[in-house]
Amino acid sequence: MSKLKTKGISDLRHDRDFTPHYGQAIELLPGVRRLTANNPGPFTFFGTNCYLLGTDRLVVVDPGPADELQVEAILKAADSATIEAILVSHTHVDHAPGARLLKQRTGAQIVGCGVHRAARDLLENEVNPLDASGDKDYAPDRQLEDGEVFRAAGLALETISTPGHTANHLCFALDGADLLLSADHVMGWSTSIVAPPDGNMRDYMTSLDRLLARPEQLYCPGHGGLIRDAIQYVQDLKQHRLAREQAILIQLANGDKSIPEIVAVLYADVDPALHPAAGLSVFAQLEDLVERGLVTPSPGLGLNSRYSKCA
Repeated sequence: MSKLKTKGISDLRHDRDFTPHYGQAIELLPGVRRLTANNPGPFTFFGTNCYLLGTDRLVVVDPGPADELQVEAILKAADSATIEAILVSHTHVDHAPGARLLKQRTGAQIVGCGVHRAARDLLENEVNPLDASGDKDYAPDRQLEDGEVFRAAGLALETISTPGHTANHLCFALDGADLLLSADHVMGWSTSIVAPPDGNMRDYMTSLDRLLARPEQLYCPGHGGLIRDAIQYVQDLKQHRLAREQAILIQLANGDKSIPEIVAVLYADVDPALHPAAGLSVFAQLEDLVERGLVTPSPGLGLNSRYSKCA
């Protein structure tokens, strides 16, 4: 298994050894299959993972983008089994729009997260850099609340509210299986993008703590392969973010900095094409540091501002 270590920040290791098997539903354990959409990219890795839970009756989790070929692959994998429900973790366009297409073909109800929303209002003159990534047309037949247990296809799935990557992000724990569907909150191939105003770093860190308080050791993520020994991995994720925060503060201790200046140092070993995305994550951490009174923005909070460490 190949591992990629994130250098200079922590001992966090990403697992990028993954074969997508497009068009095929791969059994991960009895009653749990993974069907990866053919939508590879810098933010989706090899593609978005859809999960089919059950045997003769199914719950389909995160059908994926608005792609008829993906929907056909789901229906082929279901075969004669009845799709009783379509579960959606969050409203990014690589996860949610396929739910409407699948509902049209099966009549199954769409259940899960609420409608797309930002973590906060736009600041003055702020433009949402990820506005196009949200599925504004998503409308569930039933919105699940934190702690609610959803039952379908003979299964019970506990709803866990995990805002951070998006404001409406949910994870689901499969009863009796020591398995958690972590969607984009925890992925093994990469850290999650947390980009204001859609996402919020403080919420993301709090959500990591929520998962650390749970027992599940096997995660089915929204992209990439299974995460085993998941609690240790989530602990490593948390330490990685805290170390990144300290690295930012060290940079600011030497004088005020812009986000591109911080990114150039902290992400020096990362493909420059990914630096704009890295800048969004830095912005999320700076926003949190400003709220905690540790950093001051000038002239005000924003992607193009300069930031200094408070005395």
